[in-house]
Amino acid sequence: MTTTTKIQNDTAARTVARDDVRNRLVPAGNRFLIGVNRFVGLLARHGVSIMGTRELAVRGRKSGEWRTNPVNLLVIDGERYLIAPRGQTHWVRNMRAAGGGELRLGRKVEEFTVTELDDTVKLPIIRVYMNKWAWEVSALMDGLTKHATDEQIMAIAPGVPVFRLN
Repeated sequence: MTTTTKIQNDTAARTVARDDVRNRLVPAGNRFLIGVNRFVGLLARHGVSIMGTRELAVRGRKSGEWRTNPVNLLVIDGERYLIAPRGQTHWVRNMRAAGGGELRLGRKVEEFTVTELDDTVKLPIIRVYMNKWAWEVSALMDGLTKHATDEQIMAIAPGVPVFRLN
């Protein structure tokens, strides 16, 4: 195999992987959005929650160091969920490797383990999530709104990791 053929094959493989909804990753955004995200994380770190926000801390899968990110904690009938509207982010991959982490709000730190949910059970959870936070995450969820049909939600569900906290 020549170098040119290998490069073409690698490029084709990356294109196929990128087009697979399960490999969805929405970029962090512009400087303004990154700044807002950091500010929300700072508020959570100091004990201020906006509509259920928490600071998620997960051990890095390679470094073993704590990595933090602001998240929206969804509670449905006493069950708690973390949803990754950006897709296969670093915190998602770290969570899969670590099997759990910490939710922080000010000085309150709660350790937890997680179970990642199968695509077939995500529909009602993503629907409740969108009803609560569509105004914030619609652009990250390929334009889904709180009025999305079941078919639209199920089409994106494989690319939206959902974790139930144990």
